[in-house]
Amino acid sequence: MHQDQLDGIMTFVAVAEEKGFSAAAVRLGVSPSAVSQAIRTLEKRVGLALFSRNTRGVSLTEAGEKFFERVLPAVRELALASEELGAAAERPSGTLRITVARSGHMIVLQPVLRRFLERYPEIRVDLCIDNSLVDIVARGFDAGIRFGDRVERDMVAVRIGPPIEAHIVASPDYLARRGVPKHPHDLAAHDCISFRLISTGQIERWSFRKNGESLDLVVTGRLILNDSAALVQSALDGIGIAYMINGYIERFIEEGRLVRLLADWSPPLPGYTLYYPDRRHVAPKLRAFIDFLRDERDGLATSQQDIEHRPSVDMLIRPAL
Repeated sequence: MHQDQLDGIMTFVAVAEEKGFSAAAVRLGVSPSAVSQAIRTLEKRVGLALFSRNTRGVSLTEAGEKFFERVLPAVRELALASEELGAAAERPSGTLRITVARSGHMIVLQPVLRRFLERYPEIRVDLCIDNSLVDIVARGFDAGIRFGDRVERDMVAVRIGPPIEAHIVASPDYLARRGVPKHPHDLAAHDCISFRLISTGQIERWSFRKNGESLDLVVTGRLILNDSAALVQSALDGIGIAYMINGYIERFIEEGRLVRLLADWSPPLPGYTLYYPDRRHVAPKLRAFIDFLRDERDGLATSQQDIEHRPSVDMLIRPAL
C-alpha cells in the first residue's frame, strides 16, 4: 500500500457524516476549499465520483456509500487508537461529540456545561441537539443522552441527571382566569398544551398515578408543540397547562412564574441515561465526561434533600382584574 492511498480518507468521512463541505471544514478546522480539493483528489485517485453535488448540498453516490461503509470502521479504530495513546495523560483532550435530546440538554447539560468546560480546558464539546434516536456509531458520536427506556441494549448505559417525575404546570395568570384543576379529569375543561413526539409523530399522553389508580389521558387544547423549550415558554406565557418533567422548571416554580398542579398524582419517570458503544477502553475525554456527570448527579441528589417549602397554589394565584 502506498502512503498516498490514505490521503483524503478522514476528509471523506467528515463530509459524508456532516453532509456538506462547509460543515466538514468546521469540524476538521480547515477551509472549505481545502476540503473540496481533498475530495477531488481522492475521487481522481479511485476513479469514481463519491459525492453527488447540487444546490441543496452533497450526498453520497452508490459507490460513495459502499466506500463509506468499508472505511468507517477502520477510521473509528484509528481514531480510538490515537486517543488511547493519550490515555496516560492526566488532562483529557480532544473533541467530544454528543447527541442529546432538547429536554436532556435543558435538564442535564445546560446547568453544568460551563463547569465541565472550565474543568477540562483541552476538551472541545460538539453537541448535536436532536430528539430522534440516532445510530451513534454510524454518525460518529462518542455518546448519546436520552431517557433510559429508549437506549439500545447493546450500549453501555450510565444514569445521569436528577430523578425525573411529571409536573403539571401553569402560570398564575392562566389559573386566575380558568381556575385550578383538582383532579386529572378536570383537565378536559382546560386548554392543555400538547407535545408531539418526534420519534413517532404521536401526541404525548399525560400519565397520572395515585393510591393504585392509574390514568393515561389524551388532553386537548389549541396548541401542539414538539420542542421542550417552547413548551415551557408557552406555559409561562399563560397559553395553557403543560405537562413537563422536572429538572428545568423548578426555578420558575420557585419564582412564582409557574404553579405546580396535581402534584400528588405525578408518577416517577425513567431518568436520563448517557450511553456509548461497549468497548474495552473508554477514551479519556469520555471517561472524564461520565465521571463529571456522575458527580453532579450525586451532588444534586444531596442538595435536593434540603429543598422543601414551596408557595401554595392559593398564595401564587391572583384574581384577574
